[in-house]
Amino acid sequence: MESSSLVAPIVVVAVVAVILVLFFTFVPVGLWISSLAAGVKVKIFSLVGMRLRRVVPSRIVLPLVKATKAGLSLSVNQLEAHYLAGGNVDGVVDALIASARAGIDLTFEKAAAIDLAGRNVLEAVKMSVNPKVIETPNISAVAKDGIELLVKARVTVRTNLERLVGGAGESTIIARIGEGIVTTVGSAGSHKSVLENPDDISKLILAKGLDAGTAFEILSIDIADIDIGRNIGAQLQSLQAEADKNIAQAKAEERRAMAVAKEQEMRAYVVEAEAEVPKALAYALREGKMGIMDYYDLQNVKADTRMRENIAGTETNAKSILEGDNSEQ
Repeated sequence: MESSSLVAPIVVVAVVAVILVLFFTFVPVGLWISSLAAGVKVKIFSLVGMRLRRVVPSRIVLPLVKATKAGLSLSVNQLEAHYLAGGNVDGVVDALIASARAGIDLTFEKAAAIDLAGRNVLEAVKMSVNPKVIETPNISAVAKDGIELLVKARVTVRTNLERLVGGAGESTIIARIGEGIVTTVGSAGSHKSVLENPDDISKLILAKGLDAGTAFEILSIDIADIDIGRNIGAQLQSLQAEADKNIAQAKAEERRAMAVAKEQEMRAYVVEAEAEVPKALAYALREGKMGIMDYYDLQNVKADTRMRENIAGTETNAKSILEGDNSEQ
């Protein structure tokens, strides 16, 4: 009897202890007390609901305390909805506080949209207050006189919060600046005029409104450096001359080949004509139009011609041999 009377109170105490542990584990009482001490009224049942919705209560309550202390009017539902959407609640609150201190009109809905779009809203607010300088790489541009110029520019931009969602980024700004530099230098009559007045490039580029459709507002474009590169015009002329020479050589080779073919064709005609001579002689002898003595005379003339050709060839060879000996001496 005594043991059973002792077991019952122990069981009751254990059950109460377990219930209290589960209660304080599931219900963030400490966070609720901290919010009350900071003047933020959050119902304890709201904290329990956050647990049920698998929302970390500290991710909602602490930014809400920070926003309330900064004088912002935000609700638990707004922060919790942004958290459930996958946003950075703390970063959005920090951006709202920074924009309020800087006098920038930024609503919670706009800041949440920027954050959910993948942009760093706090960095955007900082860049809106403190403009950023973007330095372009060396941009190659060629003036009308064929001289290449390597231009480097520094672009001062400020974030445009209204166009931050859906606006183009820094790469688009750099690409447009490069296009403007190439166009401006290419329209210059001489590279010397560009070197004398580099500010003309900045004025012409700014007049084109290159920040349209981007998330930035271009404040200024400064030409940091201009270097002289290659003589593109001379290189192109050299390449053109080489191409013209190759074309002329190809045409000359074509004409030579045609001449060789024509010569071979004429030689074929000569050989064909010579092949008809014996037939003609036989026909003349057979028809009595040519006597046997005439035939002998013709053979003598041919033999005499061959003899003269041989003598002439021997003399030519002898002269070449003598000239070779004299040159060696």
